[in-house]
Amino acid sequence: MRIALYQPDIPQNTGTMLRLGACLDVELDIIEPCGFIFSEKALKRAGMDYLDMVKYRRHNSWADFLAYREEHKNEYGRLVLLTTKAKQPYTEFEFLPNDVLLLGRESAGAPQSVHDIVEARLIIPMNEKARSINVAVSATMVLGEALRQTKMFPK
Repeated sequence: MRIALYQPDIPQNTGTMLRLGACLDVELDIIEPCGFIFSEKALKRAGMDYLDMVKYRRHNSWADFLAYREEHKNEYGRLVLLTTKAKQPYTEFEFLPNDVLLLGRESAGAPQSVHDIVEARLIIPMNEKARSINVAVSATMVLGEALRQTKMFPK
């Protein structure tokens, strides 16, 4: 199981998701460009004192991420996009151990070109008057369900 962040905008959210990965033994992929200067110093300033515990890989672009994924097929399974533009609730999806939970930018989500190639698009059911749930909170909710289904929580 992996989390992939598509061009994240907010360092605090990225730091939160890196900490989540550290605590739950889930690797992350950061797909640049980011909306902030991505550095260990900046992440530590955002409260990320778990940086030495998490495994993450930076990719210069979406194309670089896709090429890396292709080269490492045994580690990277289906791309599962979390989006407000989906119809299928994440609670009705059967996760696999090597799924990649993909989250779009806080400001704009993921572009149509990303939507077009993912294997699944999932939504978190919520109040219809609300716009969206914070990306780090969304990652936590869906990752928790995915780890529960696949029995992959750390022991």
